[in-house]
Amino acid sequence: MLVTRRILNTASGLALIVGASNFASAADLQPRPSWLPSSPAPYDWNGFHLGAHFGYATGRSDWSAVDTAGGVSAGTVDMFNAYEAFKGTGSYSLGLQAGYTHVLPSRLMLGIEADVSAPNLIGGARPFETSAAGPVELTARSILSGTVRGRIGYAFDHWLLYGTAGFAWSYDRLSLTTNPGAALGEEETDGTVAARLWRLGYAVGGGVEIPLSPAWTARAEYLYTGFGAQQVAWPTVGHTVSSDLSLHSIRLGLNYHIGEATKIPNLLSDGLLPLEQDRIRFHGQSTFTIQYAAPFRSPYSGPNSFQPNIGRQTWDVTFYLGARLWEGAELWVNPEIDQGFGLSNTFGIAGFPSAEAYKVGSAYPYARLTRTFLRQTIDLGGEIEKVVGGANQFGGSQSSDRLVFTVGKFSSVDIFDTNKYAHDPRTDFLNWAVVDTATFDYAADAWAFTYGAAVEWYRGPWTVRAGVFDLPKVPNSTDLDPTFQQFQLIGEVERRYTLWGRPGKLAVTGFLSRARLGRFEDAVLLGQATGTTPELAAVRRYTGKTGLSANLEQQITRDIGVFARAGFNDRELETNAFTDVDRTAVLGAALSGRLWGRPDDTVGIAGVVNQIGASHIAYLDAGGLTAILGDGKLPNPGLEKIVEVYYSLPVASWRVTLDYQVIANPAYNTDRGPVSIFGTRLRTAF
Repeated sequence: MLVTRRILNTASGLALIVGASNFASAADLQPRPSWLPSSPAPYDWNGFHLGAHFGYATGRSDWSAVDTAGGVSAGTVDMFNAYEAFKGTGSYSLGLQAGYTHVLPSRLMLGIEADVSAPNLIGGARPFETSAAGPVELTARSILSGTVRGRIGYAFDHWLLYGTAGFAWSYDRLSLTTNPGAALGEEETDGTVAARLWRLGYAVGGGVEIPLSPAWTARAEYLYTGFGAQQVAWPTVGHTVSSDLSLHSIRLGLNYHIGEATKIPNLLSDGLLPLEQDRIRFHGQSTFTIQYAAPFRSPYSGPNSFQPNIGRQTWDVTFYLGARLWEGAELWVNPEIDQGFGLSNTFGIAGFPSAEAYKVGSAYPYARLTRTFLRQTIDLGGEIEKVVGGANQFGGSQSSDRLVFTVGKFSSVDIFDTNKYAHDPRTDFLNWAVVDTATFDYAADAWAFTYGAAVEWYRGPWTVRAGVFDLPKVPNSTDLDPTFQQFQLIGEVERRYTLWGRPGKLAVTGFLSRARLGRFEDAVLLGQATGTTPELAAVRRYTGKTGLSANLEQQITRDIGVFARAGFNDRELETNAFTDVDRTAVLGAALSGRLWGRPDDTVGIAGVVNQIGASHIAYLDAGGLTAILGDGKLPNPGLEKIVEVYYSLPVASWRVTLDYQVIANPAYNTDRGPVSIFGTRLRTAF
């Protein structure tokens, strides 16, 4: 019953999305999908399919431990973790699947399917006493898992009922630590020994699947996976541990069927067709980046210095599931798989070279719920404008004068500081200081998302925006403040205009943060008084931080657009959630390939100048570290200067981008650099 309650409690939130999309009222319910004719033929389940699933799991790992003194301990690790909204953690997973289905004339269905799942936090810990090492803690965590299963079922006219069973595998982390609470993550810590092990086992379950469109079907599935005991010996701590693993999961998924309407050649050349209906939408994207930092002059370095002659990659898959709830209301959920690291683990350059790299990294894919928000649009009159549907946006129409309310979890720069030429690291520039104003210390966790609410008032050529957002519990950390005592207010005024017959836009954005922040001068003075290296954490107090920025975009010709950004913030206080920049100026341009006969290509070029204040410099020169910077000293400071150039072109259903950046005075240090960074980005979307 405990397992059942946990799964049902977790799945109830997912059911809200499904229930909302049917989705607006009982009167909207139909016995079959709206795309089917009045006397439809049975849905054709035959052929290949591929898709994605979101699941929540509970389970256990039974273990026993033997130490060198002959002591025996045993117990159970509970693998379930409830969803913690302000950490974004829980025992959920996001995965991909592919398979083949054949339906016999009798309507008996036979099939095979393989899947792989990336968990967020499926794992747990169990403390116990040992005669050899005293109190220790055993932790178990699933890193990656998958199955290869047969399916058998019956194909009704417009739904499919099936059972499934087959082979299962899991790649896990097992660790033993004398530092309780420190071993759930990937990284090894002091007093911790860890092993990564493969588990082989079986899977059994069943599900139901229904068509949503000629190409797309939806499913709900239960799956049990069981794995036998594995043994790990740790001679250095005198323990041998044996453990097994069993998991129950409920998964909701979508499948894309390759058949008459969606042939394989079309799939390879054009990609997947999105699911677009009146009440529901489903889009997705995947981006892979790889960057290499060439050797450069580096006479000294510190803990947070950028390192020469290294390469790193990042990869993500994002899904955009939307439901139209009522007139003007849209609910969107964006589950995502992330993997990889930024160069130098995202240290050493204030205008960091990849906005696809977060302040956290992982060698293995993991799931996140990046956005879950409700948007309400209220038309107020004026001209009717066409709205093109896409990721996080239903198609349709809206009036030029309108109110738009957004509430939930999203990124504040989804709404504020936007620019058509430089704002999306998956399609245009990569550098942090180009895609966003570097002095806009916007509220966010380490992945750039937070909880908040925003209102936008569109009136003719003007738009006024305001929002309130939650700040991180500790500056530049993964956890948001659950009390909302640390928060940020953002205001923006935007003016759209026409210059020489070409459209343009100017926006001015300001923010006020109320948070526990450290003052650089206080940290330096405390370090001098105590004879220690200054630390911002030691001088943090509740205070206010402000900033102001301007953002310009202007079309010059049909094929050339220019943009500029400039901003400043309180140079005496540490960065709360973005990067170490107190003053910034950016100028750039984007050129369409129509100029040289390739209309689908794009070239972008941008230049950035970043600056920090005197107390910020003094703190870094005294050996202080921030979340991003710290060479150990800074005797010869200077402006951080960046130039980025990219060329983007389509290749089949993908878009390939070649990117080059040169950075003079990385981390404001004229003794190091310049740094040349070469990058490649691959992206596909539907």
